[in-house]
Amino acid sequence: MTNPKLDVLTPQNSQLIFIDHQPQMAFGVQSIDRQTLKNNVVGLAKAAKVFNIPTTITTVETESFSGHTYPELLDVFPGQAILERTSMNSWDDQKVRNSLKTNGRKKVIVAGLWTEVCNTTFALCAMLEGEYEIYMVSDASGGTSKEAHDMAMLRMVQAGVVPVTWQQVLLEWQRDWAHRDTYNDVMKIVTEHSGAYGMGVDYAYTMVHKAPARAVGTHEVLAPVSATSKA
Repeated sequence: MTNPKLDVLTPQNSQLIFIDHQPQMAFGVQSIDRQTLKNNVVGLAKAAKVFNIPTTITTVETESFSGHTYPELLDVFPGQAILERTSMNSWDDQKVRNSLKTNGRKKVIVAGLWTEVCNTTFALCAMLEGEYEIYMVSDASGGTSKEAHDMAMLRMVQAGVVPVTWQQVLLEWQRDWAHRDTYNDVMKIVTEHSGAYGMGVDYAYTMVHKAPARAVGTHEVLAPVSATSKA
């Protein structure tokens, strides 16, 4: 059976694009908590860095409207070019097309703002005109309302887009815990960005395996002292 969507994501077959993770775009997001959104975006970026995933960062109207890309995202890719454009649709900018083509991978993982505009138009055009497979990271993207985000995801899925989450992508790239070359870096991302899962990892490491606490530096623990009753 020949169906490229049955191929799991690997560090060798996929590339990533971040679309418009800029403050003014984030201000309008109502489909997901915005701090959670940023956490997920940065976690995905760090995952891409660990697995050497070719990554494109594109922005729209930075100086006149949208503001500068999250510094936490840019810090993951120091020195990387940012592809500025005017169109809401990244596919309309030749630099973006060239970047995707140069990366040479048909599976394109997408995270962006807003889901119902910039993500959807890019996804549909990239599939139609570029013959790319699109994997839309739902929880590293956001829309102006939950309905706007959900309907955009539904429209894209009906057109053939594959919905994913950022942690799903991370673990699909890792695939096997025997891959020790990336294991520690993946665990670091998990403890920093994966919420309860990361807390569980910290607990297992320190309480079960007796590893040192992850906190930087040392912290003296003062033993309990019962307070004396008032006379």
